[in-house]
Amino acid sequence: MKRYVHIVPHVHWDREWYFSAEESRILLVNDMEEILEMLETNRDYPYFVLDGQTVVLEDYLSVKPEQKERIRRLVQEGKLIIGPWYTQTDEMVVGGESIVRNLLYGLKDCQEFGEPMQIGYLPDSFGQSAQMPQILNGFGIKRAIFWRGVSERHGTDKTEFYWVSDDGSKVLVQLFPLGYAIGKYLPTDEAKLKERMDKYFSVLDRGATTEHILIPNGHDQMPIQKNIFDVINKLQTLYPERTFFLSRYEHVFEQLEKEEQLPVIRGEFLDGKYMRVHRSIYSTRMDIKAANARIENKVTNVLEPLAAIASTLGFPYEHRLMELIWKEMMKNHAHDSIGCCCSDLVHRDILGRFALAEERTDRLITFYMRKIADAMPSDRSIDKLVVYNTLPYERNEPIEAEITTKWKAFRLVDEHGEPVEFEVVDETIVDPGLIDRQIVHYGNYDPFIRYTIHFRDRIPAMGYKAYVVQEAEQMKTQTPTAVEQIDTPFYTITVNENGTINVYDKQLQRTFRDVLLLEDVGDDGDEYDFSPFAGR
Repeated sequence: MKRYVHIVPHVHWDREWYFSAEESRILLVNDMEEILEMLETNRDYPYFVLDGQTVVLEDYLSVKPEQKERIRRLVQEGKLIIGPWYTQTDEMVVGGESIVRNLLYGLKDCQEFGEPMQIGYLPDSFGQSAQMPQILNGFGIKRAIFWRGVSERHGTDKTEFYWVSDDGSKVLVQLFPLGYAIGKYLPTDEAKLKERMDKYFSVLDRGATTEHILIPNGHDQMPIQKNIFDVINKLQTLYPERTFFLSRYEHVFEQLEKEEQLPVIRGEFLDGKYMRVHRSIYSTRMDIKAANARIENKVTNVLEPLAAIASTLGFPYEHRLMELIWKEMMKNHAHDSIGCCCSDLVHRDILGRFALAEERTDRLITFYMRKIADAMPSDRSIDKLVVYNTLPYERNEPIEAEITTKWKAFRLVDEHGEPVEFEVVDETIVDPGLIDRQIVHYGNYDPFIRYTIHFRDRIPAMGYKAYVVQEAEQMKTQTPTAVEQIDTPFYTITVNENGTINVYDKQLQRTFRDVLLLEDVGDDGDEYDFSPFAGR
């Protein structure tokens, strides 16, 4: 059978890893100049894939803004292939909304330059989420390329197949069975070239469903291979039964789509039989993992619902401020970064970005809460406590709130004028200068008291409820009392001396002991994989 070998020039750009983002930016400025020059000056060099992430352009143009028109021209000519992602996202650690936003902002960035690559391109993600076809289809993307996580144990030994999500969404997949770097630094020495390519072809031919196969010509931060035409000439001599040429991924998909009997497989891909999926990274640097989860929750479940509520009251939905937050987070969502398989220097940079994203999030949450509260029709002299429910269903749950005042006692009154029972569980003296510097400027040094209170009420879905805070002569306070056992209709929970808990499941009639036990052990593995010390 005649084989057609599509050699696709590309670069895989780890923005940071064992090196910092600032170090890679220096390399990027040099590499981009070589890429642009080759595309402009050599008609026989038709395409270059810029790793499917627009942050590469963002980093480059922050140094070379004068090159924007040059890039736009090459993208519109179909030579420089960009997008669709903002960063090369991890799929297993970050939340689903983060993956959606990554694609949203990547495609948005592409609009400034031209058409994006309409392929879910994830060449190095450490495993594939089962819902990726659904996410890609939501943006009109019907094709995907990835490497890690698949073997014949999923139901096929072919490298081209349809991947289906539970909802029926479907993408056509071209697998990289040997990774995205098999074409890196291809030699012109015929013996070495043949030895290397014979190994590749034995795998690629076996998995292919058509006569078209892929050789991605690139690697991590690899400069463009300028002698690729010499290599192609050598390959044509060594393998006359094959045709070699520079191509782009879309050309292979055009051939695959003609096939009517491609395999169909489902689910997530975390099989490490042929390639490492780095499962151990899920528990590395939990300070970083926890920061990511905390900020994702704040943005998706608090900030953006608040902004939506505020927009119904006539306040602007600050899309650009939201984008700044998301992009700062997504710079940390690349597979190496959120996987925390980087150097300590890079991990400090990651924490710094999360700190910035969280500060922006917290301040914007406060802004919207104040705007909504101030928009309520009431006497501005009245002190209010406003409780927000940013979830899409009514909630009747315990509420914890803070009230800062100079009053020694106060009471809460609802919208009907009825008193609301509450408990004061904590009170802290606060320096007045931390509340309002103008107060201190005019000599009022009386301290404030910050009360933490608990009460219960119904709060409407995607809504809020206001309470009037009034001065009182006395109020109910209660110190929380320690309990040794918690009993619910489903569980009995007891606390052990070492801080762990035992949970008795009444339905299973089974006790789970020492829940929440943490082990402090050394790690003798590498930056990806945990390994205990020998003999420990």
